[in-house]
Amino acid sequence: MRVAYLGPPGTYNDDALRAAAGDSELEAVAAPTVYDAVLAVESGDAERALVPFENSIEGSVRTTLDTLALETTDVAIVGEHDHPIRHSLIARTELVVDDVAAVLSHPQANAQCARFIRDRLPRAEVRSVPSTADAVRQVSESGEPWAALGARSAAELYGCVVLAEGVEDEPDNVTRFVWIAPRGTQPSGTGPWRTTLVFSELGADHPGALVDALTEFSDREVNLTRIESRPLRRGLGRYMFFIDLDGAEDDPTVAEAIARLRDKAESVRILGSYPVHGTGVPSG
Repeated sequence: MRVAYLGPPGTYNDDALRAAAGDSELEAVAAPTVYDAVLAVESGDAERALVPFENSIEGSVRTTLDTLALETTDVAIVGEHDHPIRHSLIARTELVVDDVAAVLSHPQANAQCARFIRDRLPRAEVRSVPSTADAVRQVSESGEPWAALGARSAAELYGCVVLAEGVEDEPDNVTRFVWIAPRGTQPSGTGPWRTTLVFSELGADHPGALVDALTEFSDREVNLTRIESRPLRRGLGRYMFFIDLDGAEDDPTVAEAIARLRDKAESVRILGSYPVHGTGVPSG
């Protein structure tokens, strides 16, 4: 089974994929962006993808949300995997932290280590690169006094040294990754079920439409575990809303709430209904 992930090797997505796959036999396919990883499933170039969905410090991964909501129609979330994120400050050779001239990493990693950068690297230039592994690779190839924020596994992969470990701003730093499969794939796994959906308001001529829509869940005591807005790209003030709720889409109460939501909102689409510890990846 071919599984796409945000590469190159040595990213946290790579670490998460190996942890989530367990004993499953798969071919890991590195993609340059989250968008490319998801589109690999849509196009049939991969059978699954594992991509970051949200982080406990920085919140949702906007590229993942936008790709699922706006760029694809034939994929679905079939499971998730929570992976602890431990950032290390990595250099090509031993280096005094105060001498670091530039720190490179993915924007999410830079943000998750913002306090460390302010306190320990106040004079360093902060640069964003496509992935944490790419940051470590660039540092490994440069003779400049640069450092990267990335995984210890990347330091080992690229022959670098770890200057400091656990430099994330919060010790309980966890990223929720989601498994992406072709739409229609039957999820498998364990744990309670979760349904993720997206919808948009009816428009400015329907004041209070969002509150009215959400009452369909509260009136039926369907628990919402997450709600977030993103621009709809149809002018200022128009939004789409992402919701996670407890229960499967075919649970009678959940199904009724979603059916009623379709009367009060636009573009209601279920992005996935899955067991929390599901993957759709066969074991063994």
